[in-house]
Parts: sequence; C-alpha cells; structure tokens
Amino acid sequence: MPLLSGKVLFEKANESGFAVGAFNFNNMEFLKAILEAAEEEEAPVFLQTTESALRYAGIEFLAGMVHAVKDEFRVPFALHLDHGRSLDTVLLAIRHGYTSVMIDLSDRPYEENLEITRKVVSLCAPLGISVEAELGRLVGIEDNVESEEELLVDPEQAKEFALRTGVDALAPAIGTAHGAFKFKGEARLDFERLRKVKELTNMPLVLHGASGVYYEYVNEINTFGGEIKDAKGVPDEDVRRAVELGINKVNTDTDLRLAFVATLRRIMSEEKGNIDPRKFFKPAMEEVKEIVKRRIRLYGSSGMASLFL
Repeated sequence: MPLLSGKVLFEKANESGFAVGAFNFNNMEFLKAILEAAEEEEAPVFLQTTESALRYAGIEFLAGMVHAVKDEFRVPFALHLDHGRSLDTVLLAIRHGYTSVMIDLSDRPYEENLEITRKVVSLCAPLGISVEAELGRLVGIEDNVESEEELLVDPEQAKEFALRTGVDALAPAIGTAHGAFKFKGEARLDFERLRKVKELTNMPLVLHGASGVYYEYVNEINTFGGEIKDAKGVPDEDVRRAVELGINKVNTDTDLRLAFVATLRRIMSEEKGNIDPRKFFKPAMEEVKEIVKRRIRLYGSSGMASLFL
C-alpha cells in the first residue's frame, strides 16, 4: 500500500472510533520494528520524526528510509513531522515527502499560534498533506519539547481555533505529560474536558504524552545499571478511555525508548565479550516491535488496515 496522507488516516479513525498509533523513530531499528509490528497487527500507523531526530540523523536519511521501503508493506501509514516548531521545518518536511505535519506553537500567544497554523494549512491543504496543531501545554521534557508549566485546553477556544485554521487534527492538553516522569501521584487526565472538546469540534483529536512507562522496563533498566527513579506513565485504562471519548491518534515515544534501552542493557550485561552491535540491536529491536504491537491493540487499531482497501 502506498504512503498515504495523514488526512486519510485521521478521517477513517474518526469515522470508526479508534486511534492510530503514532510512533517516533530516529534510526533503522525503530523504523523496522514499527512497520513490522503494524504489518503483523494489520494496523495503520503514523511514522513520526521530531526536529531533534532530524538533527541527529538528517531528514535525507530518515525520509529516504521510509520512501525506500514504502512499497514493501501492505498496511497504510503516513510520514509525520512531530512537534514542528517553525514554518521552515514544515517546508523542509514537505520537500522531503512527508504526508502529515504538526505545527506546534502552543507556547506562543493564541493569535500567533492561530495565524501561523492557518498559513501552514494554506500551504499543505493543496498538496493533500494533513496538519495537526496543539492547544494548551503539556508539562515535562521529551525530545525537543520542554515545558515546566501545564495549561489545559479551553474547549470553546479549541472550537474557534479549529474553525479559523482548518486543521485536520487537534492535540488538546488534558493533563498528560511528556517524558518518563509524568506524574508525582496518580494520573489525572481531564476526561470531561476531552469530551467537551470532541463534542464542540467533532474532529480528529490527538493525545500526546501518553506513554505507559511500564514498570517491567523501568525495573530492568535499573537492575542493569540504569538510574530511572520514580518514573510513572499513563495507565492503559486511561488511554483506552481517552480513545472511547474521541482520541484518534496517540503518540508513543518514551515506551519505545524504554523497551530498547532495557533490552540493550540486559544483553550487554549478559554478553560482555561481544563486540558485534547487531547482537545487541536485534533483540532490542524485537522488544520495540512487541511494545508497538501492545500499544496498537490498546488503541483499538488492530485489523483496521482493511478499512483502507
């Protein structure tokens, strides 16, 4: 199946009431794990790169890998720019064949966010490229996104923003957080706020900062020399509830990193005389694949590839 516009994935998910998994990658191992997991689960996916991923590997390599293998897989997928912080980054993604972009100006004044987002939509819409934007701010640190202040979305403002910009999807801040240290106490997602945003906008919604930060990976990292203390994520039941209330795309990055690093630390400890990176990376890649499959099932998107035939 060819590389699709994010618009198609968003529309099908919104119509059918499930969420598409959006998984970040910055190397071959993660990309391969994501696509193989999606194929086995027969699920659509967003393949995501952030600005820091582009600085690390180069957009030519990352986009080039996706375009090189796009005809080798049967499942529908989109290539998405995650948390694009400027118009220049969006234009760079467009030039390299991205089929979906996020313009994230949630830290700017509302009117500035709205005007620049509207400009991005005017550039992308004629090309069939979907545009995602964000309202409110998530606390925490992950990749190129950092904030010490949490600001939850205003549902009425979300309705106005959607109407005035014409975005294809909106990421409303409802209490999740970036990174592995999301909560000091219990998770506190504002489901009523989410329900209201969906009711007022009736559009595809995106959940950021939703990784589960599973204890088995945190424990394994700490057992084999890591130091990740008091890490806590979003419980699976909360993610499932968010999807029921209208979330149609769920971003996942931290869980993939934890799965990879946990396996890598364990294998390196067990095979101290090994100097072949492939012996380390392959089992780590396989664990990433398993966590992607686990998350796809959580989002209700297993088997949904058939909707795109």
